[in-house]
Amino acid sequence: MFEIAEIIGIIAFAISGFFVAVRKELDLLGILIATFLTALGGGIIRDIIADKTPFTFTHSYPALIVLMLLFLLILFKFHRRNSLENKPLFILSDSIGLVSFSISGALIGIEASFNLTGIISSAFITAVGGGIARDVIINEIPFVLKTGFYGTVSILIALTLFVLNEYHLISFISLAIVFFIALTIRLIAYSKSWSIPLK
Repeated sequence: MFEIAEIIGIIAFAISGFFVAVRKELDLLGILIATFLTALGGGIIRDIIADKTPFTFTHSYPALIVLMLLFLLILFKFHRRNSLENKPLFILSDSIGLVSFSISGALIGIEASFNLTGIISSAFITAVGGGIARDVIINEIPFVLKTGFYGTVSILIALTLFVLNEYHLISFISLAIVFFIALTIRLIAYSKSWSIPLK
């Protein structure tokens, strides 16, 4: 289930990176870099921090998914159409990606014996690190810093898994419950335009 969710997330994040690059009028190489960074950059950074060989470097399917998607988007001239971002199906798939990437990042932090700070960082970087890297190289304020309840969901997931691990309660069932609750929170936060108040 989580592998399918991650694949959905890779697709959603790749689409997001593609349209951001098109909006910024990047050339084909720029679009390729932005798409790959958004979809896979967070996981690569996380694995390097955890002293692991990046998953993308040892398994072919993440990069193949991004390449195939990029090929289809260009073949059907989606770069000349309105962005798919902010459409219901995209929001759902993007939210699934956010939650599944956050869970996998937190679990890798736990596996690496990180403390609470490390587990939160691992989850956060996995979920939004690629998007932050993309926005930095195109000289734009990272999306996650402008949308209050996007990165917050990732932090809440990490905190929850840290507590569950402390009490040895991590299992497929508990992870599934965390997944669906976090997904629900993210979708409600989007529909209600929740944000963290400045004051």
